[in-house]
This record gives sequence, structure tokens and C-alpha cells, in this order.
Amino acid sequence: MVGLKEELLKSIWHAFTALDLDRSGKVLSHNLCTVLNVPHDPVALEEHFRDDDEGPVSNQGYMPYLNKFILEKVQGNFDKVEFNRMCWTLCAKKNLSKSPLLISDEDAFKVWVIFNFLSEDKYPLIIVPEEIEYLLKKITEAMGAGWQQEQFDHYKIALNTSREGLSAWELIDLIGSGQFSKGMDRQTVSMAINEVFNELILDVLKQGYMLKKGHKRKNWMERWFVLKPNVISYYVSEDLKDKKGDIILDGNCCVEALPDKDGKKCLFLIKCLDKTFEISASDKKKKQEWIQAIQTTVNLLRAGSPPPHKEARQKRKELRQKLLAEQEELERQMKELQAANENKQKELETVRKQLEAAAARAAEEEKKRLQTQVELQDRFSLELEREKMVRQQMEEQVAQKSSELEQYLQRVRELEEMYKQLQEALEDEKQARQDEETVRKLQARLLEEETAKRAELEKWHLQQQQTIQMTEAEKQELENQRMMKEQALQVAMQQLKQLELERKEALEQYEEVKKKLETAANNTKSWKDKVAHHEGLIRLIEPGSKNPHFITNWGPAAFTEAELEERQRSWKGKKATSE
Repeated sequence: MVGLKEELLKSIWHAFTALDLDRSGKVLSHNLCTVLNVPHDPVALEEHFRDDDEGPVSNQGYMPYLNKFILEKVQGNFDKVEFNRMCWTLCAKKNLSKSPLLISDEDAFKVWVIFNFLSEDKYPLIIVPEEIEYLLKKITEAMGAGWQQEQFDHYKIALNTSREGLSAWELIDLIGSGQFSKGMDRQTVSMAINEVFNELILDVLKQGYMLKKGHKRKNWMERWFVLKPNVISYYVSEDLKDKKGDIILDGNCCVEALPDKDGKKCLFLIKCLDKTFEISASDKKKKQEWIQAIQTTVNLLRAGSPPPHKEARQKRKELRQKLLAEQEELERQMKELQAANENKQKELETVRKQLEAAAARAAEEEKKRLQTQVELQDRFSLELEREKMVRQQMEEQVAQKSSELEQYLQRVRELEEMYKQLQEALEDEKQARQDEETVRKLQARLLEEETAKRAELEKWHLQQQQTIQMTEAEKQELENQRMMKEQALQVAMQQLKQLELERKEALEQYEEVKKKLETAANNTKSWKDKVAHHEGLIRLIEPGSKNPHFITNWGPAAFTEAELEERQRSWKGKKATSE
């Protein structure tokens, strides 16, 4: 009853604050007694509203009468919508904005009732930004649109800078302006507000058309079902004018899915203590949604929990109260810290004064110390000058030695570079001598082959001369042999020409090697002169003496004198034999 009294007080507060300061309080009291089904007490009413300083607009106020003679007698057997509509009628004309809105007066009334449900329990009534966001999200989801979190964050920042929340009339202006429902027509917005109103105010957890099987005739009729926290009501249509019955829910009820039968599909069963109801949904999805919604409602009844939206509202309020308490605790701690900080500041001020006195004493001592330091500085200045002169002389000597050392190192680097170049020249000369030796061996081999071929040719020539002296009978045979030998001779002549070409190539290679050798010898001689110029630090390695080369009629050859004489005797003997 405490929660019901708070909900009633919010609507009555709007109606009472809209009244003029006269005897209109009697009209409000009479109407409240009528819509709340509270018995009238004319004597108490007249006594409370007598024409003196104890009336409803006096310091005593209207609340004592309201609590004692009306609210304490409320039993809950009244129409909440009619009660809210009566209070709305008294306050809407005075407070509702005159500017055109995108919602109707009926939608504005529903938003006003929702405001009373979500507002804080303090006066004047306001709705905080968290509850505004919750309501706008519910309306946006009911319209099937996407929630614009960034847009609301900007609005929330602007709102927090100016006030704590919105009044009922400011909330109506916000929703009626279409700021968070752009692109939606009036009918869509109206249907969304009605859906949220049914859920939050009328405790409608789910509603829709389904088929219900009768208990007497066993026929199937389409009904509009409305699920609330403790009852399922069913009507002829969704206008809720012709109510056909209720299914009372409690913790003993259960819901079960049934297989298809008698041509009906998507069946489920609601079991209560006294009756059982068979219902057919339009499709499997609706069937599952209804079973889940009814089962959730029964579970809440078993646990004694309020409806989900009321429980969620209570949790949000508790969370805000917790945050507020934490903020107050933080402010208290900040005040304690500030007081402690002030005490510390006072202590620091005392310490600062003590430090200033100590600094004055230290300054006096520093003055004496500086005077002593000046005397010592004058005393040591002469010694410092002498030390500077000695240091300057030593630096000059070091600079001179450094210059000499740099010159010596430069000379050593030049000699090392010359040594490396000389080594490279000697390597070139060595390679040239190796090439010369290779060419000389090749030339000797070619010459030996040439000598063998010439001896063979001379032998064939002698055999030919002998063949000519043979008889005519053997002439034909010898002629054939001669032709064969001439062919062989031609082949041998070709080979001889090839050997001659190879000998010429070897001679050219020899000339190139000879030129390289001469170049290497000149380089060696040049480096020898350079080394001798640098005080003879490196001794050159010179090649040994070379014998003069002998020249034959086929070109230069590396024959010794004894080899040449032996070959001459051999050629002369062969020549004499052939003759």
C-alpha cells in the first residue's frame, strides 16, 4: 500500500499545484473520493475547509486531510486510468504547452502517466536523464526504429549543464517535438506510446489474438488475450469493450505445449486449480512466445516478485540512490580532506616561519663563510696563476710532440702503402714469369711435333723416290700407293699448317707475356727507386739474370746452345740419307 500511496500522491500533486488558492480543494477532494471509491465524509470535509487560518491554503496545508480522510481509506478497487484522467483534466489545461505537438492529447496524457511512474520520489517531481533514456528507448523499440545513442548523449550533456531533469510538461514537449522520432508518422508514434503505456502502467506483459476452445460447446473462437501479472483476460476484440472471461494465475498454474489435433495447430494448455484452457496460436513463434511469457509470469508469482518493469525501475532507483550515497560519502571525504588540508596548511605556515628564522641565521653564517672564502680565494689566486703558466708550457710541449708524432705516423702510413703496392708489382711479375714458362713449354712441344712431321715427310719422300725406280709392272700398284700417300701427305700438310697457326698464336702470347714482364720489371725498378728514396727501409726482390734467346727460321725459341747443335746434326744426317 505504501507504493500505491506514492503513485497516487504524484498524480494528486499535479492536480493540487494546478488549483488556484481558493476553495477548489473541495472539488478535488470530492472527485478523489469518487474515483477512488472512498466514502464521503461531509462533516470532516467542511471542518477541514472552514473559513479560517486552518484551511487548506494555510500553514497546516492540504496533506494532513488528504492522508487521513482519503488515502488511508483507499482499498485498491478503483480504476487507475480514470483516477489519472481526473487529475490530468485538472492540471493539463494550465500546464500543457500551447505550441503544436506531433502527438495527440490522449498520447500526452499517457506520457504524463508514464512520467508519474518513472519520476523520482521527491517534489517538485522530475524525471532524471537515466529514466528519460529508458523511456525513449522503449518508445523507439516499439516504433521499430534504431536507437540514436550519440544524439541522446549530446542532449544529456546539454541537459546536465542546466538542471537535474525534466518536468512532466517538458517531457511531453520533448516527445511531442519529434526530436527522437524523426521519420515516423503520428500513428506510429501513437501506437508506440500506447504499447509502452500498456506495459508500464496497465501491467500488460503480452497481448494478441488467439483461438480458445470453449468448455461447454467445445468450439474454437478467436479472442483478444491480455496477459497481466496475475491474470489473463480475453475479449471479443482488441478494443477491450466486451470482456469474455479471465484466467486467474497463481503459483500452482502451469503451461504445456500440445501436439496438433482436430485440425488445429500450435496448441498449448494452461492448467489452473479449477479449470484447464486449450489455446491455439497463429504460428509456432507466437506459441513459444506465449508459453514463455505465461511461464515467466507464473514463476514470478511463485517467487513473490513484482512485474519485470517495476522490478527494473526499483533496481534503477536503488542504483541511483547507491551512487548518490557514494557521491555524498565522497563529498564528505573531500570535506574531511579539505579540513585536514587546512590543518596541514597551518602546520606548514608554522614550519615556514621556523624555516624563515633558520634561513636568517643561515644567511648570517653564509655571510661569514663567504668572507672567509674571499680571503682563501685571494690566497689561492696567485698559486692558480702559477699553475696556469706551468700548464700552458706543458700544453705547448705536448702539442709539439703531438705534431712530430703525427708526421712520423704519416710517414709510416706512406711506407706501408708503398710496401703494399710493391708487393702487388712483385705478384704481377711472378705471374708474368709463370705465363712465360707456360708459353715456352707449349712452343717446345709444338716444335717437337713439327720436327717429327718433317722427318716423316722426308721419309715418305725417300720412299717415293725408291718407288719410281721400280719396274713398270709394279708401276700401277705403286701409283695407287702413291695416291694414297699423297692424300696422307696432304692431310699431314694440313696438320702442319694447323701447327704453324698454333705456333704463331703461341708466339703472340709469348710477346704479350714478354711485354707484361717488361712492365713488371719497370714497375719494380720504379718502386726500388722510391724505396731507396725513403732511406732504404725495404729491400727489393729482383729476378735473376736471363740468357739471351736464340732465334730460328721459325721464330724465337727457348733452346739451349747444346740442344740447337744436336738438332742441326740430326737434320743434316737425314738430309744426306735422302740424297
